[in-house]
Amino acid sequence: MVKKIQKTGSAAKSNAASTSPLSGAIKDSAQQIWLAGLGAFAKAQEEGGKAFESLVKEGLSIQRKTQAVAEERISEATNRVSSMATDISSKAAGQWDKLENIFEERVAKALNKLGVPSARDVEALIERIDALNRHVQSLGGKAPAKTAARKAAPAKKAAPAKKAARKAPAKKAA
Repeated sequence: MVKKIQKTGSAAKSNAASTSPLSGAIKDSAQQIWLAGLGAFAKAQEEGGKAFESLVKEGLSIQRKTQAVAEERISEATNRVSSMATDISSKAAGQWDKLENIFEERVAKALNKLGVPSARDVEALIERIDALNRHVQSLGGKAPAKTAARKAAPAKKAAPAKKAARKAPAKKAA
């Protein structure tokens, strides 16, 4: 800050008279500098508000662009994961089918070793029994009652066939 130095007596008065136009010019210049500072401050406040608003607008546009890109990336990742899951599930289904076939084959082998006839064996025996029954009927004999009942109720077809199938391997062995 500027300090005023006060001079005593007549020296101050004579000095004041001689410096009056100079001090007026300095006062005017200081006043103009002060007003220029106030103007600059007001303009900075006005420009600052405008700059702030423009920065907010730019931030919003950048945020929208970023969200759009992020959503696109998320959808791409979701599609990739979905396709991978589909591939994995199809491979797993194929593996289950293979495992099921292996299991069925091993069970069939084990049942065969135990002497349990397979479904094919039972069907073959039923066909042989039916052929023999037709042959007996053609020779003039009556059809057995069990055969007629079996033809009437096809669901019971497997029970007599199992008995015949169990007897058949014993005959083959003898």
